[in-house]
Order: sequence, then structure tokens, then C-alpha cells
Amino acid sequence: MKDTAGTSPPSTIRNRFVDGGLVLLAVVAGLYPMAMLWDTVLAVPLWVQQLDQTFGVFCCLALWWRRRFPVALAVFLLVSTVLFVSMSFAALIALFTVAVRRSPKVTAVIAVGNVLAFVAYLLLGATPTSSWLALILLQVAIVTSASAWGLLVRSRHQLIASLRERAAGAEVEAQLRAERSQHEARENLAREMHDALGHRLSLLSVHAGALTYHRSASPEEVARAAEVIRENAHRALQDLREVIGVLRAPETGPPLPDVVDIVDLVDETERSGTPVDLQDLPGVTTGDRAVSATVGRTLYRLIQEGLTNARKHAPGAPVLVRITGEPGDHLTVEILNDRPSTSPSVVAPQIGSGEGLRGLVERAALVGGELEHGPSADGGWRLSMRISWPA
Repeated sequence: MKDTAGTSPPSTIRNRFVDGGLVLLAVVAGLYPMAMLWDTVLAVPLWVQQLDQTFGVFCCLALWWRRRFPVALAVFLLVSTVLFVSMSFAALIALFTVAVRRSPKVTAVIAVGNVLAFVAYLLLGATPTSSWLALILLQVAIVTSASAWGLLVRSRHQLIASLRERAAGAEVEAQLRAERSQHEARENLAREMHDALGHRLSLLSVHAGALTYHRSASPEEVARAAEVIRENAHRALQDLREVIGVLRAPETGPPLPDVVDIVDLVDETERSGTPVDLQDLPGVTTGDRAVSATVGRTLYRLIQEGLTNARKHAPGAPVLVRITGEPGDHLTVEILNDRPSTSPSVVAPQIGSGEGLRGLVERAALVGGELEHGPSADGGWRLSMRISWPA
């Protein structure tokens, strides 16, 4: 598998211009200096110089394919420099390309090959007028510089590729976070809609059902039930408008209840005809004891769901709401209702999907609490939640 870690995203037109420029540079910077070198440093016959220059032109033109076959071209050029030295500059360009597009190990092998090829050229026929050691050291310096420059460019390309990859990953992560936040917002809004509207609609269902089944009710009872229906229909409409307002302006949230609203909730339930006994831990529902907003809202929704279920499944049965606990330990809320006092034949129609209990399980998990629910020993129903209460 080819190593292309050091390559940057291709640009065909730009690459063609660069390749053409390097071919021209290899011809100008390779052939002309070699002619001067033959006259001053190396004693080479004329026919050898002409053959060297002719072959050098073709080798320089081969740089056009340096991107497709960097290693093969570099090996071909360094082997050619054993006999012909005019393509030495082209061999350096090929070495630079290898350093950019291949691993440092491959680059080191090609660099050593370039030095050895130059030494072989000197041994095979050239008669230098200068010190062999000076020429070899100069070749080593040139080859090292070309290799180091190529590796530096490779590192830069790798850094750019890494930054682009990180930027793409950060963009995807940000998109996933946004989608997750939107999903959580929708889930929270759905829970609030269910808890708020479900409470109101259950009151409407219970009292409308009572009017349907109890046709012999007194005018006072009918008026009281109608007033409850009217009041809760109005409040349900207000809740619905608030939810629609949130959907139209998602940067705001619906008004959320707190622990101090529990007393109003109990009073409203009693006015609807369900007797409720609130055994409050002193200071909790009045706000005198420190309870976080999240815990207070969870307690409100728990009691609201318990009272709603009691009205739907045990109409007329008394309900006990008990709040116990100590700061630094746990806060426990229990909602217990007796068995229905109304016979099944006159119970109002029931609606429900279990979403309320599932929502309470999620709320309990958010505050590190535990939810319990099930039938009680006397045939009623018990709903309980135990929440951590920091001091």
C-alpha cells in the first residue's frame, strides 16, 4: 500500500504548472552548471559531455511523472547519475518528491543511493581536479538539504491534513451535540405537555363522565362539575398556548412549576371532588427548606401524576400525599389512594397510555432518585419516589 500521508489535496492545474516549472528548472540548473563543471573541475571527453547532456534532457522531462511514480523515478535517476551527471539536479528534485510523498525510511534509502551514485560516477571515469572528499561532502550536504526540505513539507502537509480532519470531526461532533440537545429539548417539552395537559384533561374526562352517568345529580352538583370543566378547559387552553409559544420561540421555555405550587395543586384537586390529605414535611412546600428547582419540579410532577391517576382509576377515593425525609439524607414522597368507592358501572371512561409513569421514571433518573409504584395492601395504589436531598 502506498504511503500518501504527506500529500495534500490535489489541484490538477496547479500541479501541472509546478511540474512544468520543475522540468524547466532541472534543464537550466542541471545542464548549464554541469558544462561549467566539466571545464573547471572534471576532466571529461567532449563526446561523453554531449551524450550526458542529451540523456539529461530526457531525464529532466521524466520529472513530469514524478507524482505518479516518485520512488521508481528517483531510483532511475540516481542509477543514471552513475554514468551521466547532468541529471543530478533532476535526481535531487525526485529525492525531494520522495521525501514529500513517502516515508522517511524510503527517503533515507534514496538519499544514500544518491551519494553512492555520485561516488560511483567519480570512480568510473571522472578525473576531478579538486579533492574527492570535498566533492563528496558537498554532495552529502546537497542531498541532506533536499531530503530535509522534503520532509519538512511532508510534515506541513500532514499537519494541514490533521487540522482539516479535526475540523471536520469537530463539525460533525457539534452537529451531533446540536441534534442531541434538540432531542432532549423535545423530550422535556413532551414530558411537560403530558404532565400539564394530561392533568387538565383528566379532570375534564372525570367530570364529563360523571355528568353522563349521574343524570339524577342535583343542580348544585351539575353546576359544580360544570364549573370545574369550564375552569380546567380554560387552563388547558392556556397551557396549550404556552406550549405553542415555546415551539414558535424555542429559545424560551414554558413556565415550570415549583415545590411551592404543590399546595395549589392539592387545593384544586379537592375542589374537583377528590379528598386529599397532604402530610407535608414542615417547610418543604412553603419554600422554607432548601430544595433545588429540579427536585421541586420533580415532586410537583410526581404528585400531579399521582392525583391524576387516582381520579382516573379510583374516582372519589381519598388520597394521601406524604412527604418525609431529612436534609443530608433523602426526601421521600408517597401518594396512596384507597380502592375505588364507585362501582365499575358508573366509573367515568378511562384514557391512558402509561406515558406518565415512564416520564416519572425518567425524571427520577435525572435527579438520582428511585420510583416505585404498585397496588397497596388494602387494594388501593401506591406511588413513591425517593430522592437524594443534599444538606
